Amino acid sequence: MPPLVDRYDRRIGSLRLSVTDRCDLRCFYCIPEDIEWLPRKALMSFEEIERVVRLAVAGGIRRLRLTGGEPLLRKDLPRLVEKLARVEGLDDLALTTNATQLERLAGPLARAGLERVNVSLDSLDPARFHELTRRDVHAQVMRGIDAAEAAGLQPISLNCVVIRGRNDDEAPDFAGLARERGFDVRFIEFMPLEHGARWGTDVLVPGYELRERIDAVFPLRPDPERDPHAPSRDWVFADGAPGSVGFIDSVTEPFCSACNRIRLTADGKIRTCLFSLREHDLLGTLRAGASDEELAALLHGAVATKELKHNITDGLFIKPERTMSRIGG
Repeated sequence: MPPLVDRYDRRIGSLRLSVTDRCDLRCFYCIPEDIEWLPRKALMSFEEIERVVRLAVAGGIRRLRLTGGEPLLRKDLPRLVEKLARVEGLDDLALTTNATQLERLAGPLARAGLERVNVSLDSLDPARFHELTRRDVHAQVMRGIDAAEAAGLQPISLNCVVIRGRNDDEAPDFAGLARERGFDVRFIEFMPLEHGARWGTDVLVPGYELRERIDAVFPLRPDPERDPHAPSRDWVFADGAPGSVGFIDSVTEPFCSACNRIRLTADGKIRTCLFSLREHDLLGTLRAGASDEELAALLHGAVATKELKHNITDGLFIKPERTMSRIGG
């Protein structure tokens, strides 16, 4: 199978694959309390996921991240991980989670072949965490992080969506935790994909502002080993302390020119950008009896439509109909 290359000569090497749209948190900016979940039959089966991943790897995908919703809510997830870990040619198998179920699943996932986890954590303060997520499970999440570390799912990354007036004052605290535990903390700019109409420049905290706040407490220097295709601009501590901090500045400093990712939603739709307005129905084609050659052609056709950029900063942006929980983190 020829490599997956878009019309701007970006070679696609990373797939973010959602295994469920369900989540057990209700982060105020993400999911309404009364959301309706996809019917189970609409979700890709493990066998369908494995088939698609094998084709994607044949086209040059080397990094796979399982997402949701909350992926650990997908029943028997370690069985899927075990299938995917056996796919020849896949170099990196990771998972993004809110960690509420990680205490019981970290060990089984590691044994199945999962390599590392990213934990979504918007606050280190239990009361503020409850306010942001509308669930009182902070201690449960922290135990999940401990379990992941004990199981060898490292390096552990913490992803923090920063919202002015809500949690932006915690940036130095997160950096301190990174130094203490050797974690990689990633600060994500609040993006216009939220539930409701809460996004705006008044609540957007630019990454450079957070970096300056941290640097004033813990001096930083650019990470010399940063992956140029990664969305995060990473910094390490100047005094050689373990851990790192990174800034995913999707709004103020877009990294579209180096983007090598595509996404697959839980219901089998290919999205070539987080902010795509179009989707390509891979699962429908697969269930209609398509051959591997036909599915490969669909993958190539989808990649050929990959957008040049997301247009957030130039006045041409149109908000997608799906929110982040329905797209896949």
